Amino acid sequence: MNNKIYGYARVSTAEQNEDRQLVALREVGVPEKTIFLDKLSGKDFRRPAYRRLVRRMKKDDLLYIKSIDRLGRNYKEILDQWRFLTKEKGIDIVVLDMPLLDTRRGKDLMGTFLSDIVLQVLSFVAENERTNIRQRQAEGIAAARARGVKFGRPPRPLPENFYAVHKAWREKKLTLPQAAAACQMPPGTFYAKARKFENAQQNKTGQNL
Repeated sequence: MNNKIYGYARVSTAEQNEDRQLVALREVGVPEKTIFLDKLSGKDFRRPAYRRLVRRMKKDDLLYIKSIDRLGRNYKEILDQWRFLTKEKGIDIVVLDMPLLDTRRGKDLMGTFLSDIVLQVLSFVAENERTNIRQRQAEGIAAARARGVKFGRPPRPLPENFYAVHKAWREKKLTLPQAAAACQMPPGTFYAKARKFENAQQNKTGQNL
């Protein structure tokens, strides 16, 4: 028999650890050279390692994955991809964390029916969890902003000559492009910082009255 065994693993970022998935794949006998790994989000299937895997697999080959959310996180796309792999490519899939999702078993109508139900439920759970994660992240950011936490890069400090250049510009001794060049800034950036500085000075003056 020339049927091959493949494994697919995925983590969402380069910082996440894929060892748990790789160990599980090796334990069921997947050769190292036929394990494909992506370090990308599971929001869609435009992943380089996954695409290479699909191109290489042939009819009656066997694919192992650790859990259904490693295949993907979009409910509809997981179902479409599963059917493409099993029906059109003719391969078998085994989800190690869910023994019911093993297309080698129950190829009769009832077995296929049960597998489809389990797959749909797990796919829905995977996408729902992704939605909940995004919502928790958004709520956490909103709460942090309400506490005064600032996100993004801190503003660059003004150059030492900014105040002297600003004064010369306001006294019309320098044009805006000349002032910006003296501070090594684009004209728009210099103007925005100048306005921010002037507003801060006005606020200070108002508070001291």
